[in-house]
Amino acid sequence: MNDNSILEGLFRQHYGKMIHLARTLLHDDAEAQDVAQDVFARLLENDYQMTGSKTEAYLMSAVRNRCMNHIRNMQIRERFKHLHPLDEADEPCPIDEMMAELEQINAIVDNHIEEPQRTIFRLRFDEELTFQQIATRLDMSVGTVYKYLRQCISRIKLFI
Repeated sequence: MNDNSILEGLFRQHYGKMIHLARTLLHDDAEAQDVAQDVFARLLENDYQMTGSKTEAYLMSAVRNRCMNHIRNMQIRERFKHLHPLDEADEPCPIDEMMAELEQINAIVDNHIEEPQRTIFRLRFDEELTFQQIATRLDMSVGTVYKYLRQCISRIKLFI
């Protein structure tokens, strides 16, 4: 769109309708203005030639599509916030507290957990072996390894 006067004429003629449609879909004046201005910015960037009777239909479709994309992005952000809430009151745990908790867990495992749960716990969390690797090393089924590890963790939770 080399002629800025054509773009200016389109802006004057259709901007009000575009804003009205965007407000209707987004229920937000600022977002509606952003969407309408973004449509014109893209026209300017991509050097589109806008003439003829279908200009208004094109502009309104562009606004509608932009609004739908905006709504979809907002919904995705809301779903993400719901799945991964960020509580501002929660601060990262200081390393000293984490180390103290790990020492407490190790003491519980050493003093209150029986074999083979203790060995399975150590293999899983100290040596970071998979269930399959632990099962192979201890000559037991993967299901048994899982069951013993679950029992061990349940027992640790009782002491914490």
